[in-house]
Amino acid sequence: MNRIVYLNGEYVEETKAKVSIFDRALLFSDALYEVTSVLDGKLIDFDNHMKRLDRSMSELKYPRMLNHDEIKIFHKELVKKNNLMEGTVYLQVSRGIAERSFDFPHAENDFTVTAFTQEKDLINNKSASEGISVMTIEDNRWGRCDIKTVQLLYPSFAKFCAAQEGFDDAWMVRNGNVTEGTSNNAWIIRNGTVITRQADNLILKGITREAVAECAKELNYKIDYKNFTINEAQSASEAFITSATTFVTPVVKINNVKISDGSPGKFTKFLREKYIEKAKKIAI
Repeated sequence: MNRIVYLNGEYVEETKAKVSIFDRALLFSDALYEVTSVLDGKLIDFDNHMKRLDRSMSELKYPRMLNHDEIKIFHKELVKKNNLMEGTVYLQVSRGIAERSFDFPHAENDFTVTAFTQEKDLINNKSASEGISVMTIEDNRWGRCDIKTVQLLYPSFAKFCAAQEGFDDAWMVRNGNVTEGTSNNAWIIRNGTVITRQADNLILKGITREAVAECAKELNYKIDYKNFTINEAQSASEAFITSATTFVTPVVKINNVKISDGSPGKFTKFLREKYIEKAKKIAI
């Protein structure tokens, strides 16, 4: 059976959903997105995803915001129509259809709003139980990585390069410091302190990142938001990534150097359990 997707106020079968070739998402990557996890048929951290969407739209001068209640309704309806118990809802907003021009279309131009579900094993998966390997690659993205745009060619290329070398993912590096993963935030633990890069224009301030930081504090771990190098990561006691689709996933190898004994760290596993437990309690 075809998935039911959302397109500009309508629920349609995925094979019947059509978007114009003049949509600015296609021509200029002029679109923003959010991915909300679904556990037990409920949305995880939806409100914070909407706050970040508003920020992205504001930073890129979208002329108006979307109604959060309306977005929530069609998210829940997609979950229901597709019988989704575990996975994600992908939301995308573009500046809409207009004749190709570097100028932004007039403020009254209709946005293109799309959404669809994806089934995923978010909780029980090999990466969570065994950990992942990452290679490092130069961070050549544009300077506004804090805005969640669909301009994702370089992270996709970095992930492809990692796979070609036998790694699961890549951590990007700028000026000698790790920024983030291709679609996740990067973390290490050194001397009992949980470390992740400070929020700035060179990383996306992950929704799961913030939730996991709160969980770590509740477990009486110190959080230090600062730069760290590849060498510091390789000599850490534990390393992990966070995102809406990976939750907390152990990193067990960086550039062929094992992290500690090469198995998922004890605290990382505990933190993942804590995050999932808390996420389920606040799901809507």
